[in-house]
Amino acid sequence: MSLLREHGPLTRAELGTLCGLSRTTLYDAVGALMDSGTVVASIPAAAQRKRGRPAEVLALNPSVGHLLGIEFTRRAVRVAVMDAAHEIVGTAAEPHAHDTSRQARIDLAWQLADSLTGQALPLRPGTFRGIALGVVGPVASLDGGPLSAPWHNTVSALVRERFGAQVLIDNNARLAMLAETIWGGAAGEQNVLYLRLSDGVCGGLVIGGTLHRGAHGRSGMFGHITVEPDGAPCTCGGSGCLETVASVGAVLDAYRATGGTAADIPDLVAALESDDRAAHAVLARVGAYVGRVLADVSHAVGPDLIVLGGELVNAGRALMAPVEHILNTHTAQRSYEVPRVVPAVLGDSGTALGAIALLQQNLTPPPPEGGDSWLTSPDT
Repeated sequence: MSLLREHGPLTRAELGTLCGLSRTTLYDAVGALMDSGTVVASIPAAAQRKRGRPAEVLALNPSVGHLLGIEFTRRAVRVAVMDAAHEIVGTAAEPHAHDTSRQARIDLAWQLADSLTGQALPLRPGTFRGIALGVVGPVASLDGGPLSAPWHNTVSALVRERFGAQVLIDNNARLAMLAETIWGGAAGEQNVLYLRLSDGVCGGLVIGGTLHRGAHGRSGMFGHITVEPDGAPCTCGGSGCLETVASVGAVLDAYRATGGTAADIPDLVAALESDDRAAHAVLARVGAYVGRVLADVSHAVGPDLIVLGGELVNAGRALMAPVEHILNTHTAQRSYEVPRVVPAVLGDSGTALGAIALLQQNLTPPPPEGGDSWLTSPDT
């Protein structure tokens, strides 16, 4: 499949030369792919005009096996597409206003998906074998069932109607972590703690190589661990949660309170690079709070690796150094192995890629004649 994607249509003989498989093994593999509809055979017009039996050429079927991952954030839509060869076709993103309607966000997701599939796969309802969504907040069931939040039910239904495909849904930070364990900085790790510092603060856990969702999908809500008992009110109804000090908005507000003029994280990074003492002090305070939460959670779950993601990670060592210092202070003194801390490497595309990984784990193989493919157990 990878060879067909790389070289385009090939005869069986050409495939055999490139892959080195025996004739019998190659024909069995090609036969299985053709039976599933993943590969199609045709005879080029030029070959039809020649004498003798024309050679068939094999190609990936562009209408079978594509998967779509979508992230709906507070201020952007991000998508990723995987083709029938299990290759990532590409990723794309588009910012939008905070008050953009749900339908407009779904329309934006359609436009982004269309830009990635291109002429080889004209976008229409039913183009994708499966779609998975990353959203903010706890997600009770992967299929967006009745236990999920009303907004999650609504967006699942709207996407299902627009794209004509079955839909899975999960928390955006949890999906970003899943992607990091497959393609990113935590690839191959069995025990991982992930924390995302973005407009919100959330995370995820991989324990023994398995993504941990928790009861009602609430695992990873680290942003609502209290760090300042008498602190600012939080959207969750509590006060002084980590999110009130370590979200992008909270960090920018804290820097502006010192007289700084950063409008966004790139402005804050520029201030850090110019050795602005106030900017460094703000990040040192944030890093200390983040490190304390990570140390406390590490005592409970014992990760080998901690991955920090989200826009705030662009602050670099100004954030990472105080995080590591607190971890060393609160874990090494207790004779524990100090978890390594690394930044996420997949950037803004992490959640959309994690959504594709979720589909790969839960979708059954495509049926032979284009019937409806669906899930294994939705909560596996």
